[in-house]
Amino acid sequence: MKLLGTLTSPYVRKVRIVLAEKKIDCEFVLDSPWLEGSQITRYNPLGKVPVLILDDDSVLYDSRVIVEYLDKLSPNKRLLPASGRERIHIKRWEALADGIADAAADALLESRRPDGERSPSWMARQHGKVRAGLQALAAELGENLWCQGTALSLADIAVGCALGYVSFRHPDIDWRSEHASLARLYERLLQRPSFAQTVPQD
Repeated sequence: MKLLGTLTSPYVRKVRIVLAEKKIDCEFVLDSPWLEGSQITRYNPLGKVPVLILDDDSVLYDSRVIVEYLDKLSPNKRLLPASGRERIHIKRWEALADGIADAAADALLESRRPDGERSPSWMARQHGKVRAGLQALAAELGENLWCQGTALSLADIAVGCALGYVSFRHPDIDWRSEHASLARLYERLLQRPSFAQTVPQD
C-alpha cells in the first residue's frame, strides 16, 4: 500500500498514527495538491489528502474512510469497536476533532489570501469554531485519562491530531493553558512513538 499526503495535514497524521499503532506496513509518499505536478487529483477528484492506494491499485480517500478500513484490516489493537454505542461515541469524538481541524485549516487558508481579499470576519468565525470545539472536547474529557474507555482509541488519535494542528498553525490559541485536561492528554499521546514521530512540520 501507499499513503499519499503531506507532513502538515492533521488528517494524514491521523492515518499515519493508525498505521503505526496497528503495525501495518505502508509506503508514505510526500505529495501536496497545492504543488505543480501533484498526483493527488489523479486519485482523488476532490484534490485532498490523504489518499491510500491499495495493493490492487484501488483507492481510498478521506481520513475517516481510510482509518476505518485500516482498523478492520488488522485485528490487533482495535481502535474502533465493530458496532454498538461505544463506536458511535468514538465516531462523534472524531467528527468534533476533524471539525476543529477543518475550521483551523479554513482560517489559515483565508489568512493567506492577498490583501483586500481577506475576510477578517470569516477568520474570526473559524477561530470561534476552533475555540468552541476545544471547549467541548475539554468538557467531555474531564478528568479521564482517555477520550473513550480505558485505553487508546481512534477518539484519542483524532483529538491529538486536531490539537497538534491548532498548535502548529495557530499558536496564538493557547489551548494548553485554557484546557489543562487536553494538555495532559496531548502530552501523554506524545510519549507514544506514533505521535512523537508525526508532529506536523513544514
